[in-house]
Amino acid sequence: MSSSYNKSYRFQPLFSNRNIILAGIGWAVLALLYFLLFSAKIPDENGIESRADWYVIGTNIFEALAYLGAGVLCLRNWRSPQIVSSRNIWLAIAIGMFSYFLGGIIFGYTEIILNEEPDVSIGDIFFVLTYISLGIGMILAVASRRINLEKWQLLIVTAIAVFGSLLAWWISTKQEASPEPLVAFLTRFYVVSDVILLIIATTLLLAFWGGRVSQSWRMIAAAAFSLYIADMWFNYAQGPNYQSGEILEVFWVFSGVLFGMGAVLEHDASLSRTRRERGRKRA
Repeated sequence: MSSSYNKSYRFQPLFSNRNIILAGIGWAVLALLYFLLFSAKIPDENGIESRADWYVIGTNIFEALAYLGAGVLCLRNWRSPQIVSSRNIWLAIAIGMFSYFLGGIIFGYTEIILNEEPDVSIGDIFFVLTYISLGIGMILAVASRRINLEKWQLLIVTAIAVFGSLLAWWISTKQEASPEPLVAFLTRFYVVSDVILLIIATTLLLAFWGGRVSQSWRMIAAAAFSLYIADMWFNYAQGPNYQSGEILEVFWVFSGVLFGMGAVLEHDASLSRTRRERGRKRA
């Protein structure tokens, strides 16, 4: 039995759920090391400090592949008839991941290739779609489970909601209000969306705690927390001297990786459940 187990373990498919999880962890670790080792600004001949273009390109690659991979994995869940949660949940999250991937590509192209930093770009269309899709998917996830939070859990949700709102408000007041209505609207939309996702993520974390698919939704909640951290830093750091690639922006990569890991854990739990049900039927 030991030899047969080792043989089956040795010949696991390359894209098994276990290997995908390991690849996601490895990608996050590599991204963290990349940000830590190469994010320092280098002075040019005029004494102006800036980051190398190759470094900024690398950060965009880390981020883009994380969200692209997460989108593919969420789409796999949507296509699977065995998935435990509603397939519509994973379709909405998949749309959010692909939208963030496209928005990031456009943002990186505008910043690196065109050397422009417009307040509003075509990429914002995809970023807005990201928050709408993620909000729908996570709300559907909450609605699919009968929520009956205890008092201490409600206190946690309330405390995080208050803290997240106050932090977002404080950061917003540090920024100069834009005279352009569209820019002002998008700024408020992103801030409010981040806070809403933070509240939903906390509710998901508590609602699914200890459930049969709890691990996957812990990852989804952690992904939303990571997205909030990166977005808040981005808003805080905005100014005439802002340059992409600050260390806290690695949380955008973490967010994409965690969304993908959540999808994999859900897929794995669904397959295990199907095998158990088939085993009981044979018995």
